Amino acid sequence: MIFVRQASTPAMRAARFPDPRLDRADPAGLSRAAALREAVSGMAGFVSPAPAAAQTAEAMGVTATVAPALAEADHGRWSGLPYEKVAREEPEDLARWLRDPHAVPHGGTSLAELAARVAAWLEAAPDGPVVAVCDAGAIRAALGHALGLDSRAAARFDLAPLSTTELTRAGDGGWRVAHVNRKVAS
Repeated sequence: MIFVRQASTPAMRAARFPDPRLDRADPAGLSRAAALREAVSGMAGFVSPAPAAAQTAEAMGVTATVAPALAEADHGRWSGLPYEKVAREEPEDLARWLRDPHAVPHGGTSLAELAARVAAWLEAAPDGPVVAVCDAGAIRAALGHALGLDSRAAARFDLAPLSTTELTRAGDGGWRVAHVNRKVAS
């Protein structure tokens, strides 16, 4: 299974909490996404509900099914806000959210909820070659599930826009990590 982090968006470049309902992929990123066409040709495709994910899959030539489980965490009232503003105005809430995977000070979903839904989707995913296009949160949750990490540890993975992360099923029913954050050649 290959995860592709969706192309960059204006919110990513502006260091804002994602607002997947509004964020659209950058045209330059979509042009670069075409470099992944050959690598994912013939794979079953899945995308998060975010417009940027669907745009990225289309640019890659992937016909994809929307998988709600791959949606980024809902950041509630923080959606679209600059990280710096939240850190300045709500430092205790931000610290609690980063420390406690069950915390939802923003009124959205917790990182634990994100991890649980991505893990359930991953375990139910079809066998065979699959490509999933989504944002970093879902990919980190998949890595956390594969490696038995909590969301705080999984958050340490750096995942660039359009990078690929590959998981393979192990013989014991678990997962192996083939690679993480492999960047697309420009």
